[in-house]
Amino acid sequence: MRKTEGLKPDRVFYYFEELTKIPRCSYDEQRVSDYLKSVGVGLGLEVIQDEALNIIIRKPGTKGYENKPIVIIQGHMDMVCEKADDCDIDFSKDPIPFEIEGDFMVANKTTLGADNGIAVAMGLAILESEDIPHPPIELLVTTNEESGMSGAKELDVNNLKGKILINIDSEEEGTLLVSCAGGTRLMVTAPVEWTESKNKAYELRISGLQGGHSGMEIDKGRGNSNRLLARVLHGMKKLDYQLLRIEGGSKSNAIPRLSIAKISLDDDNLEKARTLAKEYQEAYRNELATSDNGVFVTLEETEETDTAMTNKIRDKIISAMMLIPTGVQSMSQDIEGLVESSNNMGVVKTEEDSVTIENAIRSSVKTLKEYIAAQIGALAESLELDWEKSGDYPAWEYRKDSYIRDVFIEAHKEVTGKDPNVEAIHAGLECGLFDEVMEDVDMISLGPDMSGVHAPGEKLSVSSTERTYKLLLEALKKIN
Repeated sequence: MRKTEGLKPDRVFYYFEELTKIPRCSYDEQRVSDYLKSVGVGLGLEVIQDEALNIIIRKPGTKGYENKPIVIIQGHMDMVCEKADDCDIDFSKDPIPFEIEGDFMVANKTTLGADNGIAVAMGLAILESEDIPHPPIELLVTTNEESGMSGAKELDVNNLKGKILINIDSEEEGTLLVSCAGGTRLMVTAPVEWTESKNKAYELRISGLQGGHSGMEIDKGRGNSNRLLARVLHGMKKLDYQLLRIEGGSKSNAIPRLSIAKISLDDDNLEKARTLAKEYQEAYRNELATSDNGVFVTLEETEETDTAMTNKIRDKIISAMMLIPTGVQSMSQDIEGLVESSNNMGVVKTEEDSVTIENAIRSSVKTLKEYIAAQIGALAESLELDWEKSGDYPAWEYRKDSYIRDVFIEAHKEVTGKDPNVEAIHAGLECGLFDEVMEDVDMISLGPDMSGVHAPGEKLSVSSTERTYKLLLEALKKIN
């Protein structure tokens, strides 16, 4: 028996549970793309699978809707693969472990992949249905949305005929999104010079943080473990430690929860270092009392290493991590409560000959996105470090007149008896890329309630999924 047996809508949860069994981390999408292709072919529908593994499945309109406007239902097949420290799942082969807890599907120590598997499941349920009235449908499922939107960038939009696009990649029921931030990745690289390690090795660890989505939850004031680690290392410089390695975070678009520095210390400074670690832990628990009062700063002996970074390189790396702008950078003056610009110092990694610091910059204003990138670049140059940008994607700008927005507002009133919230979002949606390359496409974005997206323990509301699906079907009926 399926774990989701009995949940409504049945076929949506059937397909979502099937997706939890298929590896689909970003860059590992061949198997899930092939699965979607097989479903479309099995339904006797036209399927396009391109070189980027994007999938387009076409279904004609139902009786009476054959000549209605073609509607693109869109989501992405990849997911952010994050797990708790004590979880041994192998995302390349193991199914996502989850439980049903009351109204929620809850991932067990991993991400759930409701972002954005629920969009794919809804689309497939509509494609297989025989009793849902709808106009002609193009289900578009893209690849690698979570790590640069390369699938959408490589998509040949000439394969799409629709001029109405419904993106199901939002995470708050009752909210219709009509604009989103653009973004870019920026990598700072410090070439490493190595010297001899002189003393015992210790692991300095920042842990116990919530993390979360670096766009949707950047305004929650949650601790960034990379920044917190840099502060401790900066404070310990007077103890003349050596830096052996430094690692933190796993995805640039997830607020980092765990960061580790391997350092060497002489015996005379060990207790001073332990005292400093405790002092920083107390300070962080006070500063983050609302969001992350369970943060830990620990120092434990670990396996010794022969080599260490020179102190000159150590200081440059720590200075960069201390000074790179992190978190909310500006708030919108036009939309109350909307983050306008931000940066997430998401991943720090030690390579054979370098340390890299990966940042995810977001802004709904193109020039501010460029300014933050230039600011980090200027900082890198002042420290004689290298930097480069990649994965740039545009914002989706607000459209004054939108037919599909009006349709969903009316459908929402009929389904719920209430007006929806119409908002912009401080996160990247593929709508920005589609808006840039598809002529005169009219778009909306919506989705059911989720929480903890991009972090272990991600939750999806079952009842909200049912209501959101009902809203989607009502809107499809109204399109003329």
